[in-house]
Amino acid sequence: MNEEREVESIIQQITETLKKLRYGSIVITVHDGEVTQIDTTEKQRFSLTGKHRKQKR
Repeated sequence: MNEEREVESIIQQITETLKKLRYGSIVITVHDGEVTQIDTTEKQRFSLTGKHRKQKR
């Protein structure tokens, strides 16, 4: 039963991370069949306008 709660907690953490993420990736690290780490990389995208925009050649 304790293991089942732990699995539910991990699933909840992954779900919450997905809900917050707009652009990016989530990496779930597993060792010996158990989740040991969740890494999140969030991308932020910006559009350049005016004179700062690169010109196509």
